[in-house]
Order: sequence, then structure tokens, then C-alpha cells
Amino acid sequence: MVDGYALTLASLMLTSGTAGDRYGHRRIVLTGLAVFGAGSLACGLAPGVRFLVVARVIQGVGAALLLPGTLAIIGRAFPDDARRARAIGVWAGIGSLALPAGPLLGGALTDGPGRRAVFLINGPIVLLALVWSAAVVRESVADRARALDLPGLLLGALALLAVTYAFIEGGRAGAGAPGVVTAAVVAGSALVALGVVEVRRGDTAMLPPALLARPAFGTANACAAIMNLGTLGTLFVLTLFLQSVQHRSAFLAGLALVPLFTPLAVLAPVGGRITSRIGARVPAVAGLVIAAAGLALLVRAVPGSGYAVLLRAFLLWGVGCGLLTPAVVAAAVAAVPAERSGLASAVNNSARQTGGAVGIAVAGAVAGRPDDTARSVHGFHAVALAPPAYTWRRPFTRSPCCRGRCYPSGGPGGDGNEIRAAPRWGRPGHCG
Repeated sequence: MVDGYALTLASLMLTSGTAGDRYGHRRIVLTGLAVFGAGSLACGLAPGVRFLVVARVIQGVGAALLLPGTLAIIGRAFPDDARRARAIGVWAGIGSLALPAGPLLGGALTDGPGRRAVFLINGPIVLLALVWSAAVVRESVADRARALDLPGLLLGALALLAVTYAFIEGGRAGAGAPGVVTAAVVAGSALVALGVVEVRRGDTAMLPPALLARPAFGTANACAAIMNLGTLGTLFVLTLFLQSVQHRSAFLAGLALVPLFTPLAVLAPVGGRITSRIGARVPAVAGLVIAAAGLALLVRAVPGSGYAVLLRAFLLWGVGCGLLTPAVVAAAVAAVPAERSGLASAVNNSARQTGGAVGIAVAGAVAGRPDDTARSVHGFHAVALAPPAYTWRRPFTRSPCCRGRCYPSGGPGGDGNEIRAAPRWGRPGHCG
């Protein structure tokens, strides 16, 4: 059920972002809201597991249409680098509110009205979002002159689907399982074919090679993938530790995580404002170091340790992510011309989704079964230490998250039709 949603979301992200660039992001976002609402209603009314799985896939389609479009609308509504960075910080903060609210509200609804209420509550929320978006959001200028790269769309969706499935199934069945090997072969073949197709199509490709060659774009997306790989992987085994090792209920485990998620929601707008003033490099490095310090403190957590041990780690981890998230997202969006903002947000979201799937699969394999307490705790500590070890072992100037570039105000490469060398991440409009 969870995999159906995750696989659909990951595989369709690039397609929906490109479709928004061509047909208009407002139209795609409104469609995504409607589809997600319909899927939520179907989940709440599902008579059985098979119907529920199909409904979750429908939800995944709606979410894939929504995520790149919302960020692309912000990118087009705020062409100025500084204002865009502030807006992205607010976007990240609002989105982060779901992190503490999800476990608490979901646990309360499950223990109270029941599982169906978890999905049915989306109905009025989606309806309000539809009405508000239709009234407030203006349609972006559609780039209808750009031919739709159907082979690229199909191959990109297939590659993302196969990669995500391989890591999800690999964490469950092992790397040598036939399904995992098959998915890996399909992913590799699709990526090779995608590369050939995109090189031949040149500037009309879904993923133009010149765009992927821009240091700012590649650096920001690599950093986003690494961020989610470490964060979601650790969060997965942390949840198992709280419930299976320290024997908290699902609701109490969610309540324990509130100090981790709250700084992320509160500080993301602040991080956006900092990025708008001094550029992405300083908040990205600061966020990376602070989050790594918090993760390193998790090695002090053992089955009998008190909550104070976890609290210090959660606060540092959350503060670091609150600074890092808007910086890497703003850098990715700023690295492309305005007419490709949908693609930029789709690639960034795909990088984060894929990084998260890889992190969860690897962390689950390292931690092992939670009923083996000794191995599970040892694996939890190893997973928590991996991001700090990577961060502190390499000099910051050599880290992928610190070698970024930024583009001066007015957009990368001037009018978007040419590629120029870009200076380092610095103050928007005053890079150097």
C-alpha cells in the first residue's frame, strides 16, 4: 500500500513538472488537487486491500502533479532571486508542518474514529485548497512552442520507477533477489536509453544536457538527494528504535519526534530569508554541520536512556535541516531559466524522493530486524553516524553541498538560451 504511493510519486515527478512547463502549472496543480482528493476519498471508502492499493496509486498520481507545480508557481511568481528564496523558505516551512502533524493526527484518528478517517479528513482540506488556488493562483505562461519529449518522459518515468522499486524491495528481500536484480537492469537500461535520447534531442529534450551540465543545478540536486538519504534513512530506523526498542506506542513515538520537526517548520522561512540575503552557500554549510552534530548525538541513545538524550539530538538535527532545506531548493530553482522552473522543481523533488528511498532501504538493511535488539541498536547508531562521518571527513570546500554556484540576478545564462560560467554561491545578484 505504501509502496504503491511511493513508486507512483517518484516515477511521475519529472513528467508532471515538464507538463506544467508546457501546459501551465496552475492547471496541473488544480488537476493534482482533484486527483489527490479523489484518491483520498477512495482510500477512505475502500472495501478491501486491493481497492485500497489502487486508491493509494491514484493518490500518488495526484501528489506527483502537485509537488513540482507548487514550487514552479513560486519560481515564476517571484523572478527576483532574493524574493524567491524567501518565498521558498515559507513554502518549505508550511510543508514541514505536516511532519509533526502527520504522526500525531494520524495516531489520534487511528485510535479514535479509525483508519478511514486518516484519508477522509483530506476531503475538506483538498476542497479548500482547490477553491483558494483557483481564485488566487494565476496561470503561468505556457511554453507551448517546446515540443513534448514523449520518449524522454516515458524513459525517465521508467528509470525512476525501477530505481525506487529496486531499493525498496532490496531493503526487504535482499540485493540478490530476482526482482531486485531485474529492476536494477531495467533502471540501468532505461537510464542509458534516456541519455542517448536526450543528447540527440538537444535543447528540446526533457532533460537538456546543457542544463544538467550546469554546476549549480547538479550541485543543488546532489545535495538535496544526500540530505534526504541521510535524514529519511535515520528517521526510519529512529522510529523503529522508539517503538520496538523503547516500546513507545505509535502516538507517543510521534509525540517524541515533535521537537525534531518543529525547528524545521519554524526555521525554514528564516533560512529562506538568510538565503535571500547572503546566498545559499553559508546556510547550506551551516545547516549541514548543525544537522550532522545532532545526528552524531544519537549514538548516546540506548534502550534505557531517557528522553533528554534524544531531545538534544532532535533540536540540533531539526535546526540544521531548517537552514539546509530552503537553501538547496532555492539554488536548484535559481539555476535554470524561468520557463523551465517546473522541470527544475521536478528534478529537485525527484532527487529528494529517490535519495529518501535509497536511505530508507540502506538504513533498514543495516539496522536489521527490530526484534534483535542488540543488532538493531548497533545498526541505528551506524546509520546515524554515517552522515556526520561523511560531512566531517571531507573538507567543506570539497563537499558536494559546498561546491555550489549561483547565478547573478536576471537568470542563469542571461536569457536562458545560452550557458555561461557561473560564480560561486554567494549573495543573490552579487555572486563572486
